[in-house]
Parts: sequence; structure tokens; C-alpha cells
Amino acid sequence: MPSLNARAKVFEHMLSIGKTAQLEIIKEVDFGLYLDGEHFGEILLPARYVPDNCKVGDWLDVFLYLDSEDTIIATTEQPFAEMGECAYLEAVDSNSYGTFLDWGLSKDLFAPFKEQRAPMEIGKSYVVYIFEDKSGRISASSKLDNFLNEYADGYFIDNQAVDLLIASRSPLGYKAVIDGTHLGLIHNNDVITPIHVGQEIIGYIKDIRPDGAIDLALQQQGAQMRGTLTQQILADLKKNGGASTLTDKSPPEEIFKRYQVSKANYKKAIGQLYKDKKIILGKDKITLPK
Repeated sequence: MPSLNARAKVFEHMLSIGKTAQLEIIKEVDFGLYLDGEHFGEILLPARYVPDNCKVGDWLDVFLYLDSEDTIIATTEQPFAEMGECAYLEAVDSNSYGTFLDWGLSKDLFAPFKEQRAPMEIGKSYVVYIFEDKSGRISASSKLDNFLNEYADGYFIDNQAVDLLIASRSPLGYKAVIDGTHLGLIHNNDVITPIHVGQEIIGYIKDIRPDGAIDLALQQQGAQMRGTLTQQILADLKKNGGASTLTDKSPPEEIFKRYQVSKANYKKAIGQLYKDKKIILGKDKITLPK
């Protein structure tokens, strides 16, 4: 285990507003605890956030933010997302300057009107990027293209699996946040199962266009996809006694729920398995040969 001095050096380098950090308790007071904030100085953890049985010298995982007077405060509450991340958050209040979003803390997250792609409505949720504004305050923006890269720039390759957060709907399809750093598009003809804004799913890089823009898919493409899918089908059959009621006649929703592929690709996969004599096709089930 690294020494406290070594931990402190690493810690000082990483410590920032809008992030979770591990801080040492250095003082107890009636209204809470003071934590060693290194270059920020002493940081208050108000009494309402103090866990039981804490004492000076203990280390706590806390989130750092600014209170209404722009003083750095620590909390043991955990936000839904931190600085530099995207999240799907509900609008809960507004004033003449913008909208407040519930991000899991007692103090709501503010989205100025100038940072709203479209006017936010109370009770609805939006995918936003959390950033530090020019005054140092933590803010949110639904103008994701101001913060995320819309071009691959060598980060991705075709058929690569990626984490997606569905961000918005357009006539062309769904725009999605890719691995928290980029934006891409799932075209309407690649939406093989119902999806919705705010949904987090696994997707794939379908194509990187000549201009660097990223097209996405909900399933792998070509021979690689079929090879992986046939292996999954065989493994599933072995796991379930050699039989499955998921056939080429099954609803697309059931097929996608099981394998995250379209019905057309599932039919191609079981057709290949049948051709290779690795399965037997029945009227209402598929089975492994005995």
C-alpha cells in the first residue's frame, strides 16, 4: 500500500470540483467535519452528511461542489454523474436564468437557457453534459456537440463494441453519446428494436464516413456478427438442455431481447447452423443433434 505522502501527491493531482475524491478527516466541529483538501485548504463536510463512527484520521469518499456562496463543500451523497460526464436528468425547477436538474444531490444542477438545445420543460428529462462554466460553477448543457467529438479521429474501428447513451431523436434516427466522449448516429433503418432517449445500451461502430462522422448499429455487422451469433446460439442450447423455442418464427422483440440482433440476422445464423448440421430445425423449436 502506498504511503500517506504518496497518496497525498496523487490525490492533489486529481482533486477537483465536480469530482469524487478520498479525503482525510482533520478536524471535528459541532456542525460537521473538516477534511484535508490539499491545495483547496480545509473543506467542510456538513453534519447531515457525516457517516456514523467517523474520527480524525479516517478517510472518506466525498463529492466536491460549490454551495450558493461559491464555497467548496463536501458531501457523501453521490451524483448521477460527475464533471465531464453525460447523464439523463429530470428538470425539476426553473428561474429567469435557466432550469434546475435533479442529479442526485440536495443541491440541484443548473442548466442556463443559453446551454439548452431546446427549452427544457419541468417534469421531462434530458441528456446533458456536466461542465465548469467561466465562473467556475458546475453547470449542465444539452448542447452536446459543443463538448463531445462528432468525428472518429482514429478512436474507433468498424464493428467495435461501444457503450451508448441515446441522446436525442431526429428525422434521420437517434443521436447517441459513444463511450462518454463522442457522438454518433443510429439511422432509422438500423433501429431493429424500440429504443428511447436516455437509454443506455451496447452498440457497435457500423461505419466511419469519409468526413469522420460516426454511424452506429445495435448489432455487429457481416461475417463477424454471424460467427459470434452462431457461437452464442450453440452455447445457449447447451445451457438449456439442447433445445430452444426461439425459432425463425419468433417475434423480433424476443430475438433481440435474447441476442441483441435483428430477426433477419438470427434467421441467417440458424440457417448456417442448420446447413452445417449443428442444429435440427423443428416446427416450434430448434435442438442440438443427439
